[in-house]
Parts: sequence; structure tokens; C-alpha cells
Amino acid sequence: MKRAVAAILAILIFIVLGLAFAKIPFGNVNLEDYHYYNPIQDKQTSDSVPAHYLKEGKNETGSTNIVTAVVVDYRGFDTLGEVTVLFLASTGVGSVMYIFEKEKRRKVRRANAVVETASKLLFGFIILFGAYIFVHGHLTPGGGFPGGAVIASSFLLLYLAYPKFHAEHKSLNVAESLAGLTFVGVGLIGLLVASYFLYNFLPFGLPTYLFSAGVIPIIYVAVGVKVGSELTGIVDAMMGVRE
Repeated sequence: MKRAVAAILAILIFIVLGLAFAKIPFGNVNLEDYHYYNPIQDKQTSDSVPAHYLKEGKNETGSTNIVTAVVVDYRGFDTLGEVTVLFLASTGVGSVMYIFEKEKRRKVRRANAVVETASKLLFGFIILFGAYIFVHGHLTPGGGFPGGAVIASSFLLLYLAYPKFHAEHKSLNVAESLAGLTFVGVGLIGLLVASYFLYNFLPFGLPTYLFSAGVIPIIYVAVGVKVGSELTGIVDAMMGVRE
């Protein structure tokens, strides 16, 4: 009984606070009468920030994929944080799996000829497809995260086909480090050029062309390489020590 009363009181308090802080329009509302502070334009406007992205995103970033423009340009600093979280997650998984499997070996049967042959034929195409996804992220749906995941899946296929396969951790670390430095380096150049991090300082070019959207393709290539390297390292750690 006490729990039910407490739950009802909590719901009522939530509703009261929600109504107190919410702006609920009544009657016929003209949205043009409402003005918002747009931090991009640094002024009050009737267009909200999402509306500004949709209306001006192509002109301000040169990207025909507005989602990409938001993720890498308008909210590029947030994307840098997401990549950092993924790096910490991969480091944690690798450390835990190393301790767990250090004294333990498990036997894995060899895959059949069909899986081995298919992995050899598909590995290069999967890598190429993953690269295509993040290289064209500013033009079509896709980007660094899905492209990196596709590349990692190609290495997973090799792990399934060849029990003794191991990724070269030194190469993965080098690729991951260079990609991270590229991301941060592009951001710092923007800071020097325009006094804020990840400023799109390169020419936008012509929309729908590969060499367009300024620094967005460069950042997406860096993100794709970094994500692919980190996820491959996670896969290698989770496969464990095998004989």
C-alpha cells in the first residue's frame, strides 16, 4: 500500500513540475510568432535550430547529407566525444579479456573449405564497401561509424574461417592513433583559423561531388579508420587465446 501511494505521489509531482515548466499553447497558434535564440546566427529568429539545419545546412557545410552535416560539422565536438567513448570501451574490453584468457586456451575446429574460400573472396570487397560508406558519407547515407563497423566485420569473417588468425595489434594501434590525431588536428586547425574547434576551413566545392563539403570527408575517413581499428581490436580480444 505504501509503495502504491508513493508511486502515485511521484507521478503527481512529475505532472505538476512538467506543467509548470512546459509551455502549452491554447487555441490557434501561429508558429511564426514564436522566436528562438539561434546560437548559429547569434540572434532571435522564428526558425528553430533544427529548421536552420534543414534550410541552411547545404549552403553552410556543402554537404548534401544533412545528417552528416549535423554530426560532423555542427556537432563535431560531440562526435569526438563519441569516438573517445568507443576508444575507452575497446580498451576496457581488451584489458578484461586479456586478464580472463591469459591462463586459458581453448581449441577451435578448423572451418570448412566453403567458409575459407568465401572469406578470401569477400574480404577485399567488404573492406572496399566499408571504405565507400565513410568516403561518401557527406553525399549519401552512411559515415564513419557504419563504415568502420563494416570493415571490422571483414576481420570477423577471417576469425571465423581461420582459427589461428590474429590481427596485427601494432598496425591497429598505429591506424587508430593516426586517425585520432587527424580528427583532433583538423579541429585544432579550425581553432587557429576561425577561433573555434572543428571550423570547416576548406572550400565547400560543388554539392554532390566527391571533393566537396570541406573538412567533413576528411573527418569521416578518420572516424571510419578509427572505428574499424577499435572494433577489430574488440573482436580479437573477444575471440580469446586459441590453439
